[in-house]
This record gives sequence, C-alpha cells and structure tokens, in this order.
Amino acid sequence: MSKKETYETRTEQLLTPIAEQFGVEIYDVEYVKEGSDWYLRAYIDKPEGVSIIDCERVSRALSDALDAEDYIADAYILEVSSPGLGRTLKKDRHLEKSLGAEVEVRTYKPIDKQKEFAGILKAYDKDTVTIEEAGGERVFNRTEIALIRLAFDF
Repeated sequence: MSKKETYETRTEQLLTPIAEQFGVEIYDVEYVKEGSDWYLRAYIDKPEGVSIIDCERVSRALSDALDAEDYIADAYILEVSSPGLGRTLKKDRHLEKSLGAEVEVRTYKPIDKQKEFAGILKAYDKDTVTIEEAGGERVFNRTEIALIRLAFDF
C-alpha cells in the first residue's frame, strides 16, 4: 500500500466514529499534493446536505484525532467539506447511489472523436460503466475513464 493509500485509509478509520457522532457520512478521503503543499481532504455528506457547522465540528474532532495519532510525516493542510453538487464518483458506493442520475464522463483518449459524454448512469461493474445517451446506451471500460461526476445545471 502506498503512503497516500495508507494515510487515506487510516484517516477514514479515524473519521468513522467522528462522522457517526455528528450524524454525517464519509463520502471520500484524499491525500494529495498541489504545488508544494499536501492536503488531507475529508468529504462528508448527509441527506439534507452538510452545513458549515457540520464541517467545522468534524474538522475540529478530526484534527484532534490526527494530532493524537500523528502518523502523517509531512506538513499538510486539513480540509473538511461537502463533496458538492458536481461530485466526483470515484468508488462503487458512489456509483450505486447515483444510478439513474445524470452524469458526465470524461475519457483519457477520444472515443468517436470526443472525450466528454453525458447521460443517465444505467449500470456499472468492476470493468465497465454504462450510460444512456440520446442515441442509446454507451459502455465505457473503466480503464478509459478519467472522471465521472454528477451533472448539474445552473
């Protein structure tokens, strides 16, 4: 397991009882480097949406737990937030909750001369994702997909 995966897994384990305490669910945890800074991001959610107060409470509790465990060697910035309206669907549990929703799919390489697709998420398995477009169903190999996220209109 890489350092990144280890930190994300351990953080999710620390975050689980905190999320339960404050009535939120863990959407995702990521440890990423942007520029010269490392970020530890925890995304939380609940059916009615999270508030700034939810984020603040979870952030304080998680910060205390991280300080007590002290397993991340690098200096990092902790962020706790909602995954947002156009949330990225990274895990199978995200896809499961989004079946029937409108999604945007970006591919690494062009397929039929395009890299961006939109449609209704119809199905997924360990190897493929299927969306319903205006012209019918389109099946993507998961290895072709750079990003899947919920579509949102303004």
